[in-house]
Amino acid sequence: MIDSKKSIWAWSFYDWANSAFATTVMAGFFPVFFKEYWSNTDSVTLSTWYLGLANSIASIIVAVFAPFLGAIADRGTAKKKFLITFAFLGILGTGALWMVKQGDWQLAVLLYVIGSIGYSAGNIFYDSLLPGVASKKKIDYASSLGFSIGYVGGGILFLVNVLMFQFPEMFGIANGAIAIRLSFISVAVWWAVFSIPIILFVKEPKIHEPIGIGSAIGAGWHQLKNTINDIKHLHVVGTFLLAYWLYIDGVDTIIKMAVDYGSSLGFPSSSLITALLLVQFIAFPATLGYYWFASKIGIKRAIYVAILGYMIITIFGVFMTEQWHFYTLAIMIACFQGGIQALSRSMYSRIIPKEKSAEFFGFYNMLGKFATIIGPPLMGYVGLVTGNPRMGILSLVILFLAGGFILSKVDLDDGERMAKEYLSKK
Repeated sequence: MIDSKKSIWAWSFYDWANSAFATTVMAGFFPVFFKEYWSNTDSVTLSTWYLGLANSIASIIVAVFAPFLGAIADRGTAKKKFLITFAFLGILGTGALWMVKQGDWQLAVLLYVIGSIGYSAGNIFYDSLLPGVASKKKIDYASSLGFSIGYVGGGILFLVNVLMFQFPEMFGIANGAIAIRLSFISVAVWWAVFSIPIILFVKEPKIHEPIGIGSAIGAGWHQLKNTINDIKHLHVVGTFLLAYWLYIDGVDTIIKMAVDYGSSLGFPSSSLITALLLVQFIAFPATLGYYWFASKIGIKRAIYVAILGYMIITIFGVFMTEQWHFYTLAIMIACFQGGIQALSRSMYSRIIPKEKSAEFFGFYNMLGKFATIIGPPLMGYVGLVTGNPRMGILSLVILFLAGGFILSKVDLDDGERMAKEYLSKK
C-alpha cells in the first residue's frame, strides 16, 4: 500500500543493505588495498589511473544496459526480479575479493567491476520502486530516509571492519591484510541479509500483465525507442537529466576517489578511514536535516545550495595539506552528500510518468554512470600528466558550475504538469 510505513521502511532498508558496498568497498578499503596491496606500483598517480579506469569500466557497462533493462522491467512488471538478480551479482563479486592475492590487480579490478555493476544496476530498480511506495506527499521523506539509514548501516559495518583492521588480534585475525579481505565477505553477507525486507514487504505495482522473458525483451526494445520520444516531449525531464549528469559527475567522483586522493597526498590510511567514518555518521542526521531544509526553501533551491557546497569542497581540497583539513573536508561532504542525492532522486520522480518509472530511472542511472565514466579517469589522467594529483580534483569545479546553470532552466511545476498530462494524451 502506498505511503505505508512498513513498505517505506522496507524499501529504505535496501539502502542500509547495499551501502555497505559503497562504504567499506567502494569508498574505503578497496582504494586503500588496491594502492598498497594489489597494484604493487610505486607511482601514486599510476595506481590512481588504474582505479579510475576500473570505476569507468563498471560505469560504461551499467550505462549501456540501464535504459534497456529499465524498459524490460516496466513492461514485464519485473523491477523486484531484476533488483534481486543484480544484488546477487554484486554480492558474489564482493565476496570473491577475499580470494585475490597480493599483486593480482587485474583480478581485483575484474571482481570490483562485477560488484559495482551489481550495486549500480540494482539501484536502477530500487529507485524505480519509489513512486509505488510513496506518494508526492511522502516521496521526499522516503527518498531522504533511504539515504540517511543507508549512511548508518554502511557506517556501522564499516566501523566494525575498521576495528578488525586496526585491532585484528581482538577478532582472532592474524593481521590487517587478512582483516580487510574478511571485510569483503562481511559486506557480502550484510548486503544479502538486509535485502530480505524489500523482497518480502514491498509490493511492485502491476503495470502490465506478466509476460515471458523473450516477449519482455522484444517489448523492451520497442519501449526503449519510445522513451527517447517521451523525453523529447517531456523537455523538462531532458533539461534536468543534463544538469544532473554534470553535477552528479563531480559528486560521484569525489565519493569514489577521495580516499585515493588523500593517500596520494601522503595521508596515512588510519586518517583516511577515520574521515570516512565521520562522513557516514554525520551524514545520517545531515540528510534528514537537509530534507527539512528543502521543505523550507524548496527542493530546487536546496540542490543549488548543495552544488555550491561541493564547489567549495573541491577548491578546499586543492589546497589541503594537513590531516585536520581532510577531516574538515569529510564533515563538509557529509553535510551535502545525502541531501543532493536524495533530493535529485525525488525531484526526478516528480517529473516522470509513474507508469514508466523503471524505464525513466534507467535513463537517470545511465546518465549518472556516464558521468562517472568521465570524472574518475579525468582526475587520474590530469594527475598523471601533470604529476600533481591536486590538479585533477580542480577540474571538477566546471562540472558543478555547468550543472547548476542548466538546473536553473528546470521548471518543476511545469514538469509535474507535463508528466500527468502526457500519458493521458497517449
